[in-house]
Amino acid sequence: MHILDELHQRSLFHSSTDEAALRAHLDGHAPVHFYVGFDPTSDSLHVGSLLPMITMARLQRAGHRPIILVGGATGMIGDPSGKSAERQLLDEGVLGRNVSGIRDQLRAMLDLEDPRVGALVRNNADWLSGLSLVSFLRDVGKHFSVNAMIARESVKMRLENREQGISYTEFSYQLLQAYDFLHLFQNDGCTLQLGGSDQWGNITAGADLIRRLTGSTVHGLTVPLLTTSAGTKFGKTEAGTVWLDPSRTSPYHFYQFWLRTADDDVVKLLNYFTFVPLEEIAELAATHKEKPELRAAHTRLAEEMTRLVHGQEGLESALRGTRVFFGGDLREVRAEELAGIFADVPAFTLESSVLGSALPLVDLCALSGFVKSKGVARRLLESGGVSLNQEKVTDKDRVVSEGDFLFEKYLVLRSGKRNYHLIVLKRN
Repeated sequence: MHILDELHQRSLFHSSTDEAALRAHLDGHAPVHFYVGFDPTSDSLHVGSLLPMITMARLQRAGHRPIILVGGATGMIGDPSGKSAERQLLDEGVLGRNVSGIRDQLRAMLDLEDPRVGALVRNNADWLSGLSLVSFLRDVGKHFSVNAMIARESVKMRLENREQGISYTEFSYQLLQAYDFLHLFQNDGCTLQLGGSDQWGNITAGADLIRRLTGSTVHGLTVPLLTTSAGTKFGKTEAGTVWLDPSRTSPYHFYQFWLRTADDDVVKLLNYFTFVPLEEIAELAATHKEKPELRAAHTRLAEEMTRLVHGQEGLESALRGTRVFFGGDLREVRAEELAGIFADVPAFTLESSVLGSALPLVDLCALSGFVKSKGVARRLLESGGVSLNQEKVTDKDRVVSEGDFLFEKYLVLRSGKRNYHLIVLKRN
């Protein structure tokens, strides 16, 4: 299947500069060099960045060469597209760390070794940082109409906000991104820019600049901006942003994020994010419609995405965590996995001096806030409603000692199926 047909069938094709010309270009020039830019506002990308990343991987699998552009320079400016307020500017040290982290995450998803289509990594600080302002305005700025720049949606939105407005710094961003396209065209043979639909104005600005300065035709392609069926921004949860860095969002919580996808979104996300063949997705959609309680589509989505981002080992860690959270053996997981699994449950730090040689479980339940009082704890224990490290406690006089703490640090209390409390031992 032609890559553009696949994007259409997966509802990933939002717009292009000239679809017929782009199709001919992709057919006649193999590999086409294309780029996607990532601004290093953090040392990790998040699930909101996955759609352009995975679309890059699709194009690479179709025989084309990705260029990963990390915005070491433009990250200091900030793209106003889709932003209601100006970004906080980052210093060079923070930007350097962020660039390194993002580069490593993209390398994990794209093939960098193939001599023909291996991804190239570029940092626009290498050419933008040394530009002369006067020569830039003379050679580049004169090709941009302020009228057209103001008419762009991202700028109009900010201009309408009289309190916030838009700084000249952000207003100039589209010139810098256009220059990036020109530089990559001239130095890496890049003839296609890929991005989210909010990047359309910046992409066409680059294509126009290349046409004006060189007479050449280049192409732009955008994918949709993703929102949930409830109209909320994709990738945001009550706990915050879902990161690709496992130290910021554990593989377990990453897996759970996809597993909790709304029923109305799951088939769409299978099409958008996974490499599952379209025929299999159609089968999963049919099963989902007939027997939604099986959650087959949700499970497949969670498994595919966790394996894609965190590898098979990350998926196995997430599956271990899922078994543990629903009553499995805590000895099955490692210390860092246990901490990640219960990162979002209430936690209580217990001083070793308070624990002493032993502490009645009734006292610990009340002291930690697991229950409101010792009386409630006693009644709950008498009814068999408390589990300690996933083992039901039947003795109301049970005491807790250092030997009960997993990895010499953690103890897990549970009542019901999902009411957890994590006790963390702190030695004085």
